[in-house]
Amino acid sequence: MRGTAAMVVKINKQKLIMEEVEQFDDISIEDLAEGALAPGPSAALSPPMIALDRACTDLLSAVGIELPENSPRYVVLSYELNHSDGRKSFPLVLVNWAPTSSEISLLTLHASAFIDFQNTADVSKVIEVRDGAEGFTKEMIDQKLLHG
Repeated sequence: MRGTAAMVVKINKQKLIMEEVEQFDDISIEDLAEGALAPGPSAALSPPMIALDRACTDLLSAVGIELPENSPRYVVLSYELNHSDGRKSFPLVLVNWAPTSSEISLLTLHASAFIDFQNTADVSKVIEVRDGAEGFTKEMIDQKLLHG
């Protein structure tokens, strides 16, 4: 499958700011959910300054990153969606990655900033993921986007 780009954002609990973890131009949902997310340097973002690259919908590759099983993230996806009639669309989707194994104070902070992040990112389609990588698959995203 080709055509999915992602931007992963977390909340820095100590500084109380949003930080971009990484951007991916070419990634599969499976790679996003299953690889190894390096906690490398991140760029601090304040909500009005979050820039979303809607043009990053080219090729998918095996990038191999992982969304952490114990820390919430906001993931903005530009996703290639194939419709049953053969059409393709590229909706912008906000994935609210909030594993139940996360620290309660992080989940609370994450939840309190969610609406502001959603409004700043200007994304209307939201998918909640609380089950970890098992609950974050291409099939699940297709089901939610195509059938509500």
